[in-house]
Amino acid sequence: MSWNLINKGDKRALALADRHYTRQKPGSNQFCRPGKNLVLLTEDEKALWVTWHGIRDDGWDAWECTLFGNEGDYLSSHLVVMALGITRHLWGEPPKDGIITYVGKRLRGGCFHAAGFHKAGYSKKGKLLLQLHAD
Repeated sequence: MSWNLINKGDKRALALADRHYTRQKPGSNQFCRPGKNLVLLTEDEKALWVTWHGIRDDGWDAWECTLFGNEGDYLSSHLVVMALGITRHLWGEPPKDGIITYVGKRLRGGCFHAAGFHKAGYSKKGKLLLQLHAD
């Protein structure tokens, strides 16, 4: 299995993004925040990853996984590790706070924990915040 780098408006990824719990405007033609985005789609088009880096208002100096969805048969933690490697390869050294992600209230983030992330707190809306240190 491999990830393919795609454009943040790639139509092949829209359906996956629309089904993700973080999607704010299903049906819109973009699913990424303003700023720098790295968007990956698996070759079978069943998993989607977005790393974002932009202006933050929460004090973190970090990249953020804003969307990860896997509807395929590949182990999610392996896909996460591969996506992290691609992100680092393309973007270089991560910021001082590494990479973070927020996990929905009903989820535990098991695939992120298996990839090395640890609990770093909660968002204002009660989502679990996970962090992978820059080192």
